[in-house]
Formats: sequence, structure tokens, C-alpha cells
Amino acid sequence: MQFKPLGRTDLKVSLLCLGTMTWGEQNTEAEAHMQLDYAADAGINFIDTAELYPVPPKAETQGRTEEYLGTWLHRRKDRDKLIIATKVCAKADWIPYIRNGSACLDRKNIEAALNSSLRRLQTDYIDLYQLHWPERDTNFFGKLGYYHAPEKDGVPIEETLAVLDGFIQSGKIRYLGISNETPWGIAEYLKVSGQKGLPRIVSIQNPYNLLNRTFEIGAAEFAHREDVGLLAYSPLGFGVLSGKYLNDTWPEGARLTLFDRFSRYTGPEGTQCTGAYAELARNNGLDPAQMALAFVNSRPFLTSNIIGATSMEQLKMNIASIDIKLSKELLRAIEEIHTRQPNPCP
Repeated sequence: MQFKPLGRTDLKVSLLCLGTMTWGEQNTEAEAHMQLDYAADAGINFIDTAELYPVPPKAETQGRTEEYLGTWLHRRKDRDKLIIATKVCAKADWIPYIRNGSACLDRKNIEAALNSSLRRLQTDYIDLYQLHWPERDTNFFGKLGYYHAPEKDGVPIEETLAVLDGFIQSGKIRYLGISNETPWGIAEYLKVSGQKGLPRIVSIQNPYNLLNRTFEIGAAEFAHREDVGLLAYSPLGFGVLSGKYLNDTWPEGARLTLFDRFSRYTGPEGTQCTGAYAELARNNGLDPAQMALAFVNSRPFLTSNIIGATSMEQLKMNIASIDIKLSKELLRAIEEIHTRQPNPCP
């Protein structure tokens, strides 16, 4: 396993991070523990979850993923060697069951969310506490076109950072990260923390894969210059880049077969590009999913690649991508496909 520094901290996180959002929906507690055991044995020390999980989000399952991780942590003797990341929900009208529909990034809500996560995780502290999406109305979750609506800004960033600073001082949180953010958001968090002496963000968790490389436009420069590295989620585009959905194939039990809400990576442009990437991989003797993961692993602005799986076979294949090095010729061929149709699934 390879390791990278988490921002400007003394923590070193594994290049592969174990994602957890299927636990409690597509995976049982026993299956979650099997994944965790295998990942830990493979050298992964970084585990990412959220108070919202599992996905798709539902009132009856909310928090179950953290609970599964918590029962595993409870029987471990190496909590200090593991880096646990979770997330707090910002305001959203589609989660009325979280804090009675009042979820936002103020003191009352963050305190309630953090204490609940600590209880479910059966731990005294969170290594990386992330803001799951922005309070303000901006471009995330695939939204295109920016429409300025300052009246929807919600809780100010300075107020949120001040609240989180208190939890860092009390020892409940070690470091802060943001998620689903824009270049302006990164800049604003850094500006406010610098001007007000508040905690500095150490990471940004955004989507990044062969079908969606929008992080490279603006945000990647922050990752390099300000040490706010990318935690890449959906590196396989909900499994689409494995090629298993090509030719109108819908495998039994697969996420997109079960849940039709996940259509971000299955449009005609995305499907066409997926076919091209899958053909390129196979022509070079590679599994399409492993090539897609190896590409993400190779990015210099990456801190960690968040892999997820519903089966042990998938997990083993995903972790094995750490040993694949893409040749310069193959990387050029990937760029040729990307240039023909840049970011078909933003």
C-alpha cells in the first residue's frame, strides 16, 4: 500500500480509502466487517463514511453505515492506527427526517450530528470531519449552470468554522474537510481560516473519474498549491466504468439495476465514452475497472481514492489496482478519448 500526507497534517493516509455507503442497504453488517478486515489486512488505514449513509438515503436506514463501522471498531485494538472520516449534512429539503428537517451547519445541528456519529461509531473522536455539501446554492451533485442566489447562502462559513474549532479544541475532531465544493468554496474556507485564525481544511472530497474530470478545472490547482488534496469519490462512476452495464446489460443486484435514481453516468455520451475506455483497457490486457482506478490513483493532486464494493470479489479487484501502473502510451490514449468528449458526465 502507498501512503500520502493528509493536507498539512502529520497523518499519512492510504492511497486507497475504503468507502462504505452500501453498508446497511446492499451489504449486511457481516459483509461490512469482512470488507473492513480484508481492507485493513491489505494496508488500508483510511475509512470514509457519513451520517447520511447508506445510499440511497432513507429515514429507516439513516446512520446504519456508521453503526456497522462502529461495531467493527469496538472489537479492534488499533483505533489509533486507523483514520476514520465521516460527514455532517448541510441544509437540504430532501432529508426531512434528519434533525426534523432543520439540518444545517450551525452549532446546534453540528453538535447533534457529531455526538450521534461518535455514538454510532463507538469512538471518542473523528479523525476527519467533513461538510458533506455546501450550505449555499451552488454547483454540486452534477448541477450545471451557476445562478447567483445569495439569499440562499445559509450559515456563513466563518460561523461553521468557529463551531468546528470548538470541537477540535475539545478533542472530538482532529481535522476538517469539505466535500462537493467548488474552487470558490475552497478559496473562501482558506481565506476565512487564515484571517480569523480558525481551523484550516485539509482535504476536499469530490467526484473524480474518467467520465467526470471537472476537478481538474480550478480545484486541482488548489490541491497542489494549498495542500488541500482530493479524496476522489465515485472513481468508477457508480460502477459504470467497469463496463458491466454496456450493451444495455443490467446485472442482477447491481446498484444501477436496483436504484434508477443513479443516472448520472448512464447518458448516451457517458455510455459511448465508457465503451471506448473499456475497449482500450481490454486491448491492453487490463480489466476496465482496474484501469479506471489506476488512472485515478496516478493523479498528482490525489490524496486518496475512495473505493467501494458490494462483493468481496469486487473489493479484491479494486484494491489490486494499487499495483497497476499505466504506461505513457496508455495515458496518451486515455487523453485522446477525453479530448474527443471532455467530461461527459459532470
